[in-house]
Amino acid sequence: MNMREPIAAVDATLFRRVMSRFATGVTVITAEAGGRVRGMTANAFMSGSLSPPLCLISIAVNARMHGHVGAAGRFGVSILAEGQEALGTHFAGHSVDQVNVEFERVCEVPLLKHASAVIAAEIEARHDCGDHTLFVGRIVHMRDHGKAPLVYHGGRYGAFVSSAQQAGEPTIEFW
Repeated sequence: MNMREPIAAVDATLFRRVMSRFATGVTVITAEAGGRVRGMTANAFMSGSLSPPLCLISIAVNARMHGHVGAAGRFGVSILAEGQEALGTHFAGHSVDQVNVEFERVCEVPLLKHASAVIAAEIEARHDCGDHTLFVGRIVHMRDHGKAPLVYHGGRYGAFVSSAQQAGEPTIEFW
């Protein structure tokens, strides 16, 4: 006997609105394949494991970037810094006047210069996830530039403001 209730169809508009309630950082995923560098703005990024160091990205199967990352076998994650809204908008496929895109290559991976932090990873595994693929990357390089991150919530960019403004307050770690 199946104890589960039938699942009602989820409205796509409601799904997107509910998911936008989760504040995230903004990343640009990059890869180089066939001599071409491509990038896309994404907030579907997360740490995967401390030992070994792994991260995950999620890319729609029908996105141009999907095949490009697969062909490259590696990817970069540039965590955008506060003030880099134009880069986020540019790599989301929208026209931006006078956007300055500068890359540095580390471990054969293009990474955005001047980001808050950067990661280069080699694809360790791929997992189908509905209309997306989860790419698990083994981290081969990372650097923290110490800049405040760009934040995304409810379809808008914002800045991070700590609720613990006093020096000496403990930092919370979820590891």
